[in-house]
Amino acid sequence: MILSCHDLDIQKADAKTLITLLHLRDIAGKKNISFSIISEMQDIKNRALAEVAQVNDFIVSNRLLSMLMAQISENKMLNLVFADLFDAEGSEIYLKRVLRYVNISGPVSFYTVVEAAARYGEVAIGYKILEKENSAEENYGICVNPAKSEMINFSANDSIIVIAEE
Repeated sequence: MILSCHDLDIQKADAKTLITLLHLRDIAGKKNISFSIISEMQDIKNRALAEVAQVNDFIVSNRLLSMLMAQISENKMLNLVFADLFDAEGSEIYLKRVLRYVNISGPVSFYTVVEAAARYGEVAIGYKILEKENSAEENYGICVNPAKSEMINFSANDSIIVIAEE
C-alpha cells in the first residue's frame, strides 16, 4: 500500500506516489513476482498515469471519501454497513472462485450466484471475468451490482466478488 504524502503540494505528492509505484513494478519484474498494490492519488487526473503501471493495482483518492460521505448523508443506515466494512474485525470484500458457487456448464443468472453465496453466509456483489482483466473498456472484467436476471457465461478462472467474514 502506497499512501500519499499530504504535507506536499498535490502534484508533487502524486509524482512521488507514481515513482514509488514504478519502482515496485520494476522490482516485481526483475524478481519475477506478482502482487497488487493499493495506492492513494490526491488528484483524480493523475489516476490515468498510475493505471498504466498494472491493471491489478487499485488507486484510491479523496473522491472515494467524498462518495462515501454522500452515501451516508442520503441514508444514515449505510453508516453501519461501512463501519463493518472498514472495521478490522468486520467483513471484508473477497474475490472467490466461481466454482465454489455455481456450475459453469452453461449460462447462470446472477440471482443464482447471490443465492449460492447466501448459503455460505456471504453477500455476492459482483464478479470478475478473468479473460477481460486487461480491457479498460470492459472495466478490467469487473462488474459490480449486475442485474439479478443477467445471464453470465463463467469460466473456471472467473471470480465472484463477495462480502464475507473469515
